[in-house]
Amino acid sequence: MSKSRSSEPRGPSQRQLRVGELIRRSLSDLLTRGDLHEPELSGLSITVGEVRATPDLKLATAFVLPLGGGGEERMLAALRRAKPEIRHQLARSMKLKHAPDLKFEIDRSFDRMDETRRLLSDETVRRDVAAGRAEDEDE
Repeated sequence: MSKSRSSEPRGPSQRQLRVGELIRRSLSDLLTRGDLHEPELSGLSITVGEVRATPDLKLATAFVLPLGGGGEERMLAALRRAKPEIRHQLARSMKLKHAPDLKFEIDRSFDRMDETRRLLSDETVRRDVAAGRAEDEDE
């Protein structure tokens, strides 16, 4: 009996998650060591929050943020210029058949977390949550 496929979108596979995490750690190590020949990246602390690989593992998107904020566009431009060298060094350090192409984007997850905290601390939301808890306890 074959498995039926639902029309709901599926999340990343275990392989995508594993490869993404391997790339994230390797990229973080590479950027921390500062072995790149891109002058604008030297002395710049970059946080690699997440790396998402496509299902075919041919493209990996790295979500990055300069430590302390600011200079995001300059950092992205420098990473994009250094992409061939970064990809080459990652391919040497990882045990993958093919090194995926890299794409760099600003990591906005911290902004989303701050917005969520702000929303949850709003008095109206806190009152609604408390009311919902009280209803659950009454049942």
